[in-house]
Amino acid sequence: MASQSKELSEAYAKGEINDFQWTQINQQLVKFTDDQGKAERIKNFPYPRNFSSITTYLLLLFIVFVPFGLLKEFDKLGEGTVLEGFTIWFNIPFSLLVTWCFHTLDSVGEASVNPFEGSPNDVPITQISRTIEIDMRDMLDETDLPSPITPKNNIVL
Repeated sequence: MASQSKELSEAYAKGEINDFQWTQINQQLVKFTDDQGKAERIKNFPYPRNFSSITTYLLLLFIVFVPFGLLKEFDKLGEGTVLEGFTIWFNIPFSLLVTWCFHTLDSVGEASVNPFEGSPNDVPITQISRTIEIDMRDMLDETDLPSPITPKNNIVL
């Protein structure tokens, strides 16, 4: 930013840009600095761990108690049929499926806590920045453009 401000001041002093252009470019530099500060505040904002630990504890309680809560319902499921007495065993796969779904949601939430850290599931900041760089250099009619960064397809949950 300091380098850009210096270049802008030199261009204005040499008469390469007029007052209006200098004002407009200077305002854009100020906006860019503000946006950069906002992005840094978002990235560095601490995630309140107490919310995460409470949901993890509640999830653990849910996983423990779901099978017990469904026992009577699965036992009643087979009343009057050939499966009477055996439907209670359906509780095991059903409870596993339901609790796995909730555990997976919790894991995805944990993986999404810091989206700017560079892990495979994060926002591809480097790729976005490179695309912006290529577009800006292309607008300046530069021919030696860097190659774009391609995303890696190794998504981790």
